[in-house]
Amino acid sequence: MKMLEGKIAVITGGSSGIGLATAKRFVEEGAHVVITGRREKELVNAAAAIGENVTTVVGDVSRLDDLDRLYAVVKAKHGHIDVLFANAGAGTVAPLEAASEAHFDQTFDVNVKGLFFTVQKALPLFKDGGSIILTSSVSNIMGLPAFSAYAASKAAVRSFARAWTLELKDRNIRVNSMSPGPIDTPALATTTGLTPEQAEQAAAQFASQIPMGRRGEPEEIAAAVTFLASDESSFITGVDLAVDGGMAQV
Repeated sequence: MKMLEGKIAVITGGSSGIGLATAKRFVEEGAHVVITGRREKELVNAAAAIGENVTTVVGDVSRLDDLDRLYAVVKAKHGHIDVLFANAGAGTVAPLEAASEAHFDQTFDVNVKGLFFTVQKALPLFKDGGSIILTSSVSNIMGLPAFSAYAASKAAVRSFARAWTLELKDRNIRVNSMSPGPIDTPALATTTGLTPEQAEQAAAQFASQIPMGRRGEPEEIAAAVTFLASDESSFITGVDLAVDGGMAQV
């Protein structure tokens, strides 16, 4: 029996990196996935890479109308949700003295407001006994220079997991956050605002801080998220699962 046989899963930020790796793993484990992201071309490529049992919906989680459209598609196609992986996030580099209002707003619009309403608007479709996984970050407990707004937004995600665990316990919906360390995805070079040379230097710096001596792979995060989505974690709720090679643990 596959771990997610017949389950309906929604994944935000599902067109690349951690989201795409998790969508692939979910389908391998028997789930039907609905993935969303802001860029249609990337979603088309992601669907081709996943191969089967996947639906794509273009949308930005910080736009509530886009979330309504996402869940309208889910309702029409599947009727319910068993698993939600609220993974979409934004994280540009901005030292405190140089950070702009636009930087702050974008970070919180996606990582906090977007995630909050991603979960809220999913609830009417959620089956009792489902699983919600939120992507936080090791930065929710570590000081990372130039990532202060990002770290604060990810601390909010951790707080959401605690509160929603209690709010949803009567429906037996489990809520957990998952905090990756530095992962080998294109995001460091494409979304942080770093130059290719700076991104390479940052990757080396991060690797030097990790006891395992390397960045993680998206598939390693996907394995942890699959565990939290499945009945294998049936007595786990409210936790923050660190998948960070020990970076924030020692």
